[in-house]
Order: sequence, then C-alpha cells, then structure tokens
Amino acid sequence: MNTSYYIAKRYLFSKKSVNAINFISGISMLGVFVGSAALIIILSVFNGFENIVLSMYNTFSPELRIEALKGKTFDPGNTHFLTLKNDKRIINYTEVLQEKALVRYGESQSIALVKGVSEGFLKNKTGLDSVISSGSFTLWSKGQDMAVIGSALQTYLSINLNNEFQSLDVYSPRKGALNSLNPADEFNVRSIYPSGVFAVQQEFDNTMIVPIRFARELLGENKLVSYIEINAARDVVIEDLQKDIEESLGKEFLVKNRSQQNELLYKILNSEKWAIFLILTFVLIIAIFNIIGSLTMLVIDKRKDIAILSSLGANKGLIRGIFFIEGMMISMLGCVFGMAAGLIFILLQQQFGFIAMSGANLMIDSYPVGIKLTDFILVFGTVLLVSVIASAISSRLSVKNSMNLREDL
Repeated sequence: MNTSYYIAKRYLFSKKSVNAINFISGISMLGVFVGSAALIIILSVFNGFENIVLSMYNTFSPELRIEALKGKTFDPGNTHFLTLKNDKRIINYTEVLQEKALVRYGESQSIALVKGVSEGFLKNKTGLDSVISSGSFTLWSKGQDMAVIGSALQTYLSINLNNEFQSLDVYSPRKGALNSLNPADEFNVRSIYPSGVFAVQQEFDNTMIVPIRFARELLGENKLVSYIEINAARDVVIEDLQKDIEESLGKEFLVKNRSQQNELLYKILNSEKWAIFLILTFVLIIAIFNIIGSLTMLVIDKRKDIAILSSLGANKGLIRGIFFIEGMMISMLGCVFGMAAGLIFILLQQQFGFIAMSGANLMIDSYPVGIKLTDFILVFGTVLLVSVIASAISSRLSVKNSMNLREDL
C-alpha cells in the first residue's frame, strides 16, 4: 500500500477520540457534500423544466421542417417531395401554408397567424390533447372546416366556444386587387367556427390552426406552401434523415431540426442552466478551499509526526503526498456522498413529488426533475479539478519549512 495514502487514511479515519482537527475536516467534507448535492438537485430541476417546455414546443414543432432558402413559399409538387412523401421512415408529412390575417369575432378584432395544415397534421400526432384547455382539437367535423385557436387569441377576442351562432371572420388582402371605392373588395373574407383552444407558449398562442384548403381560399394560393413538416418513426435517426433530405433537395431548401427551429429557446435554456451552475460552482469552490485551512491546521497538529518521518528518511514528495491525498479524500468523499444524496432526493421527488409548486392553475403540481448522466460527470469533474488545485496548494504549504522540522523532535 502506498505510504502516503496509508498515513492520510489513518489521519482521516483515526479511531482515537475526535479532536478539533477531525471536526474541522468533517466541516470541510460537509461543505463539499452540501455543494455537490445542491448542484445535482438544481441541475435536475432545470432538466425537468426544460423537458416540460420542450415537450410543449415539440407538440407543434415537427422533428424536421423544410422551408425555401429564398422566398416565403415554394412548390411541393416536384419529384423529390413526392418521393419524400412515400418514404417509409416518415410517419407524418404535413404541408403548411401560413400567413398573418385579421380575425374578427363580433365587435372584437385582432391580428393572428393563420396556419393551414394538410390532413397529415393529425396523423400519428401525440400530445395535442394535452395542450387543449377547452373544446377539442378538431379541424374537420361533418364535412365542415373548423379552427383550433390559441389562448391569447381567445382572450383578445373573447371567443365563446359554446356560441354556435357566432363564427370567426378572417380577412386577408386579395392578391392583385386594385384600389377600390369599396375597401371590402380588396380582401378575401372567410368564416369558420372554433372547435378548441390550446395553450402552449406566447409564441404559438396567437395562432389559428385551420385546414389547408381553408387557408388556400383565404390567401388565394392554390399550389404553393410555406413549409413542410416531417415526423419520423421511432427507430429512425433524425440526424441521418435530415442529411439524406438535404442531399436530395439540394441547396435551394433548408432542412431544420427542432433545435434549429427554436434556436433562441434552446440558447435561453442552456444559458440559464450554465448561469446557475457557475453561481453554485463558486459556492462549491469556497467550500473546497476550506480544505486548505483544514490541512494547514492538520500540519500544525502533526508537526512531530512530520519531523519523525523526515528523520526516518521521508522526502518532501512523500510528506507532500500525505496532505495532498488527505485533501483529495475529504473533497471526493464529500462529492460522492453529496451526489448520492442528490440522486436519492431526485428519485423521491420523481416518485412522490413532495415539494409542491406554489400558485394555482399550474400545469404541474410539484417541481419537475430530470436525471442526466452528464450532470453527474460535470459535477464530479468540477469538484475533482478544484480539489486537485486546493490540495496541491495545501500540500506545498505543509512542507514549506520541512528543512527545520527535525528541530521539533
């Protein structure tokens, strides 16, 4: 057994009565324990919120979206798109035509994003019912087109789903219309009844989802689409499918995955997580550097032991190794037990949700948590790095005056 490790372990786990040095070492270990556990728990909570936010966005954000590199619309009728539509890896192929329009309901009016979707929109689509706050996600009923509206639009227009006699009137500028004495002649006007209200995020909640044929009549567009949404089968690697589509369509089209479609959202989520990680890491660094004080006092307490070891021929490297290993053992034990405690807390929160969220009308009752192996690796690596620095400083201080230690005998 390595001599430095053996002596360091004896110092840390001495069977003798606990003295001040052991107590201070215990406090240092407790600080690392609390810091490591806090980091794991906080990161898991951010993971939980991130999963919830992304799941809501993913309800409306397809796995892949094809859009034109130039212009707002393109023709989906070429052979590449026909081949793509029949690709067995794709379970959901939706043509989308969208544009902003004026929506009136009674005496109220508001600008909304009208999103027309083909029949493939509802095919193999999961999670739509979870975002419906009232009514149902119905786009066709008894041969009649229906609209599903966002909660913000419902609030602006005071829409009552139970009023079967009041429809939504949608106005869009007529293509090629000249100035007319009657302004109404310059607009296409179509009426549609609302079937449901969804609530996701502010970005989507001012949207009105309608069948694509309704959008074509409203916008006067018979063939072109704004983009194509694609969802793949579970066993398909999205990155590979994205690459294949890009190669097939060429440089005239952009193929975006979910992170590219919601680039700002992913940046915000990552920046918030890294910000809180850095803040807690500073606290953890302070706790770890308490080890320097603990080891300094240990050196003072063990001066006679050091003098004896020096007289027996122990060099500076061996003495320095004792206190380096001592510091590493204090910090790493605190880290490992802290991460274990954090993991236990996360599992209990997942199972029982004993820490509830305050406030009413929330989508979730308790704080969400999510476990990621990378978080444990990150925390362990951070503690390891800082511990090496702190222990190295302490071990150098321990032998700074080792040449005079024999005089203490």
